[in-house]
Amino acid sequence: MSIRRALRVLFVAALASTCAAQAQQFFRIGTGGTAGTYYPVGGMIANAVSQPGKIVVTAQASNGSVANVNGIAGGAMESGFSQADVATWAQTGTGLFEGKPSVPGLRLIANLYPESVHVVVRKGSAIKSVADLKGKRVALDEPGSGTLVNARAILAAYGVKESDIKPEYIKPNQAGDKMKDGSLDAFFFTGGTPAGAIAELATAGTGIDILPIDGPQADALRKASPFFAPDTIPADTYKGVGAVKTLAVGAQWVTSDKADAVTVYEITKALFSDAAQQQLQAGHAKGKTITKENAVRGAGIPFHPGAERYYKEAGLLK
Repeated sequence: MSIRRALRVLFVAALASTCAAQAQQFFRIGTGGTAGTYYPVGGMIANAVSQPGKIVVTAQASNGSVANVNGIAGGAMESGFSQADVATWAQTGTGLFEGKPSVPGLRLIANLYPESVHVVVRKGSAIKSVADLKGKRVALDEPGSGTLVNARAILAAYGVKESDIKPEYIKPNQAGDKMKDGSLDAFFFTGGTPAGAIAELATAGTGIDILPIDGPQADALRKASPFFAPDTIPADTYKGVGAVKTLAVGAQWVTSDKADAVTVYEITKALFSDAAQQQLQAGHAKGKTITKENAVRGAGIPFHPGAERYYKEAGLLK
């Protein structure tokens, strides 16, 4: 082979490789802290919907709902998980986003699963109600998390101001460590059950209790925020903890209206394929609720055209 021909062959091969790389789409999912539920579920979904050579989906840790919505708006990620209330407030410029830059281009890929509100205390603690948190050391999660938003609303419903407690703004795994060494009295976490950090804490030392959120306070919260729904954390979800009445809010997978419609369609279709559904059901307790029927419930914001196309083909949307 002549040198000229060899160079031509190498050039064609390099060009083909470049075109293939350009054709391959990369799609990031902002999740949450590594000790929560968003992170393992995000990794599980990324593995289930990636299509080698075509679409590479990756999950990355983040501060949670608010951080993910802002990350999508700023182009730092293509998609992310968000509580339904945060997503709707961001898209409509209401609630938490009133008077702040809204994200009108936020779009829904799928509603995923209910996230239970946990208020965790040490087993045998004198703290029996959220109202008992006055004067106590309480972790509310990091700024940018949906948990922090929920914690403030729940404290207010029980007549507890943030100034009435000694607040800390740390993730559940850090809160669990501080509770073990006795330097924290309680912490909030909104997420799918079972949450890794809480399950680990339940098996260590003196164990845990989870405070109920029900009665008139829960009714008032649901009236003020229709995103909250009655929920029960089943007995033995966490070692030594009986059934707990609480509230839940939907976990949603959201993206931008600028995301490629074909890519979003392919990802949505892949999420509900038989192979992906088997992976989800085997991979995490919440995987069983990630179904195409649940995906269109409690939307709150418009669907992305790519996702909408799939749900219409599946007969779930008109």
